[in-house]
Amino acid sequence: QKQLVESGGGSVQAGGSLRLSCASSGFNYVNYCLGWFRQAPGKEREAVATIARDSTTTYTDSVKGRFTVSRDNGKRTLYLQMNSLKPEDTAMYYCAAMWSAASSICAGNFDYWGQGTQVTVSS
Repeated sequence: QKQLVESGGGSVQAGGSLRLSCASSGFNYVNYCLGWFRQAPGKEREAVATIARDSTTTYTDSVKGRFTVSRDNGKRTLYLQMNSLKPEDTAMYYCAAMWSAASSICAGNFDYWGQGTQVTVSS
């Protein structure tokens, strides 16, 4: 059974930091593209960051320079380091996985999703 479990969310003041983790099981982790997504109330879900099999990363413009995505294949864990947090970063954050034939890009639909972890940033 494929499983993704997020942790590390919480409430912080603007300018603070959080580190999200996503532990996985039940699939061949190294062959998967991984991503962090978020959804704020009343808004559509958006991709925050992705990391390909070879650790090539992409970021949405609003988090570039503040967030860093990484993966530890030995621990089967995905991370999102979030610095200089802003109130507009407030959302439920989800990790997701997608099998990928390509090593350096994430193309296609993410198939497996975690339950999410809440991040709240106050001004």
